[in-house]
Amino acid sequence: MKQFFFTTVLCLWFLGSVQAQQLQSPNGKMLMEFALQTDGTPTYTLAYKNKAVIKTSKLGLELKNDKKSLLNDFTVVDQKTSSVNENWQPVWGEVATITNNYNELAVTLEQKETERKMIIRFRLFNDGLGFRYEFPSQKNLTYFVIKEERSQFAMTGDHTAFWIPGDYDTQEYDYTSSKLSEIRGLTEKATTANVSQKSFSNTGVQTSLMLKTTDGLYINLHEAALINYSCMHLNLDDKNMIFESWLTPDAKGDKGYMQAPQHSPWRTIIVSDDAREILASKMTLNLNEPNKIEDTSWIKPLKYVGVWWEMITGKSSWAYTDELPTVQLGVTDFSKVKPNGKHGATNANVKKYIDFAVKHGFDGVLVEGWNEGWEDWFGHLKDYVFDFVTPYPDFDVKGLQAYAKEKGVKMIMHHETSGSVRNYERHLDKAYQFMKDNGYDAVKSGYVGDIIENGGNHYNQFMINHYQYAIEKAADYKIMVNAHEAVRPTGIARTYPNLIGNEAARGTEYQSFGGSKPNHVTVLPFTRLIGGPMDYTPGIFEMDLSKLNKDNNSHVNSTLANQLALYVTMYSPLQMAADTPENYDRFPDAFQFIKDVAIDWSDSKYLEAEPGQYVTVARKAKGTNNWFVGNVNGETPRTAILKFDFLDKGKTYEATVYADAKDAHYKTNPQAYTIKKVKVTNASKLDVLAAPGGGYAISIIEIKK
Repeated sequence: MKQFFFTTVLCLWFLGSVQAQQLQSPNGKMLMEFALQTDGTPTYTLAYKNKAVIKTSKLGLELKNDKKSLLNDFTVVDQKTSSVNENWQPVWGEVATITNNYNELAVTLEQKETERKMIIRFRLFNDGLGFRYEFPSQKNLTYFVIKEERSQFAMTGDHTAFWIPGDYDTQEYDYTSSKLSEIRGLTEKATTANVSQKSFSNTGVQTSLMLKTTDGLYINLHEAALINYSCMHLNLDDKNMIFESWLTPDAKGDKGYMQAPQHSPWRTIIVSDDAREILASKMTLNLNEPNKIEDTSWIKPLKYVGVWWEMITGKSSWAYTDELPTVQLGVTDFSKVKPNGKHGATNANVKKYIDFAVKHGFDGVLVEGWNEGWEDWFGHLKDYVFDFVTPYPDFDVKGLQAYAKEKGVKMIMHHETSGSVRNYERHLDKAYQFMKDNGYDAVKSGYVGDIIENGGNHYNQFMINHYQYAIEKAADYKIMVNAHEAVRPTGIARTYPNLIGNEAARGTEYQSFGGSKPNHVTVLPFTRLIGGPMDYTPGIFEMDLSKLNKDNNSHVNSTLANQLALYVTMYSPLQMAADTPENYDRFPDAFQFIKDVAIDWSDSKYLEAEPGQYVTVARKAKGTNNWFVGNVNGETPRTAILKFDFLDKGKTYEATVYADAKDAHYKTNPQAYTIKKVKVTNASKLDVLAAPGGGYAISIIEIKK
């Protein structure tokens, strides 16, 4: 055990004094140093195993319309240290118990000229560093507006980065892998079309940002506990290789309205020389507050099917009719218009999905396009788009709910806001009560399109507060939330575990919009999933989408085995079997894995990992001794030697291996797979092929003696 984790050093320079404080991680492998430069500018550095990770980086905030910003002229007036080593149990998760172990340094700074105080709090874990700004109650700092946060992350070299362009409205991009020095020249190509987007810089990127150094260090930059503050992006000074925080502004350009006492989110740096440890890190969750929902018995992971993929592919539609040029709720009478014959949310079609869910043991059915207003919902900056309670004539809310309840299936509600946030908040209580009255315990919310209020965007402080309001209001009604097009998660699901899923990245739907890179799913665990689970909607079995809709020429860039593996590698307590029932009926033996795989885990082991190339994960189903393994592979075929040393000694298991066939390829032969059963023990090894864009999935069931 380390007896000393904190030291104070006083250095006298010819220009004045510099105070420096060092903080060591509990295992001694990380060292953070805080210092004031001679002009009173706060700085920090970070090292891992005696290797520099972050060079001297400045800290502070630039204020708007203020005589002096919180950037320099500081002195240290107090410093406090503490240590925490505790365990806590998540309501759902990758593991049953999470260890929260860190050493903390809180430095209180006072600005000489203004006598304002600011605390910079550092928490150093075995897997990384978190820091935030705190503004205590004081007479000289009450209300203030942030012009920009100036947190720096000075890189030690021209690292390889896995990045998407900086954007105030969307994360729905394929990832680009390049040197930092190449970002400027690649940004235009990396910025692909989206229904709502606003890039801010040709060297701007989004977090969670994954980096790899030439000497084998893996670094992840992100934020945790994003509450009442603007979402942080990073802007690169590519001459000096320094990232600086770049907050999302509102329509006026303001980046944060503050009232002391208040604090910023945590800025996080996860570091390891083993990529698997980046994936296994729980630092983001640990930097969030403990669960605030006293009774969590109603929060239950679920596996679902739904009327969604046939709409995404164009086989069916959200809209009820094609006759109406515009819709006004309360005025338009849908009983007097002709149905278009393509509407997906009909009684008959929904019953088909309910029956399919019952037959195959799924928990729920999601229905989109059930409510009036889809005819002109998008692109009109329309305020009163939906009321979230009025169904189309061919959707019997109570009848379908009774049908599902009788068969033991839960219905999942869909609320699309179309970016009209004021309208959603206007209807939120009524909409949630409507859900409870009709037996809906979960909602998928959507924020497609531009945020219409005051020309805002998806990631500024106003919208962050809206997303949080919707989550907390849902908790009052005991409703689980799966938010799409919302801000990327930052671990808030620890505090509000009814936030059971998010999208906030390029999901499976883009396979219908032209396709995603075949290695996309080998990057997402290192980036998007650092903050929380993703509703990626996997399980597509038919890759040629023209077979669902002759006008859709897209191809799903994945093998069928890869799609199975996603249920393990893309962690989520909310998992959809996204394809149509007909396509699952064509491959019943492969579909068996989706039916069997668990969605809540007591343990997880990351067996292999390299961003952009491959990820292999083993997870133990909660309440059982059964394990499931998933591997997703990039574009280079490889044969993995899988060790089963995570299994209990002295026990025998039956492993069912779903793998790519020898001639499988995501583009030319995606549905070529093999299935075999083998007996395995803790000492077993197995060679498994992973094709380009492929992978494998394994269910491992204990053989009872």
